[in-house]
Amino acid sequence: MMRWLWGLAEPLWLVLDRRLPLGRRGENAAARFLARRGYIIVARGQRGQIGELDLVAVDGRTVVFVEVKTRTTQDAGHPADAVDEAKQRQLTRLALAYLQRHDLLDAKSRFDVVAITWPADGRPPQIEHFPGAFEAIGSEGMYS
Repeated sequence: MMRWLWGLAEPLWLVLDRRLPLGRRGENAAARFLARRGYIIVARGQRGQIGELDLVAVDGRTVVFVEVKTRTTQDAGHPADAVDEAKQRQLTRLALAYLQRHDLLDAKSRFDVVAITWPADGRPPQIEHFPGAFEAIGSEGMYS
């Protein structure tokens, strides 16, 4: 009988995640999503002077800087639309600082965006992954 009840229960991580702010839940979901696809998550929430890198992962031999955008609806536009030119410039600067700090300037790198729409009514999130979503921009652009 317990096995039957277990099949009806929600996964424990989903129940516990609901207690977290939406952005943190989105980052957790994105990390699980990418890990299932073979990415190795090496850092989360890396803060710099000008902001934060949501996730840093490795895909094969490429360092991937992942920006996660989570919304409950797409009424104000697609979550990925929030990664505008100013945000891309900020992420480029943060990524360059991360690569310098970890002596990885010669490593191949890229920027991905994970857009999550997570309805407030408890339905599962819709997760979209955009590998190579944008190129490094700004005078501090990176080369890979």
